[in-house]
Amino acid sequence: MMQAVRDNRSEQEFTLEVDGEVAVAAYQREGDTIVFTHTLVPARLEGHGVGSRLIRGSLDLARDQGLKVVPQCPFVRAFIEKHPAYRDLV
Repeated sequence: MMQAVRDNRSEQEFTLEVDGEVAVAAYQREGDTIVFTHTLVPARLEGHGVGSRLIRGSLDLARDQGLKVVPQCPFVRAFIEKHPAYRDLV
């Protein structure tokens, strides 16, 4: 079962729990900017859309907080390129 994306601010990462495993989008906050540094999806969950759901939820949370996004992570950068609705965050 897939849960909602959560913002674990103390660890500076967004998380998404799926079937007892956790996918992570690490970030660094710099004022009103959030820099996505890397994304990690457990091997067992790869290829099932977990990474995309994680990043979509993370970007939605960033938008809700009025943050600008710096996609250093290649996965986040590719997601934004494929989903024009998120390009305004960059």
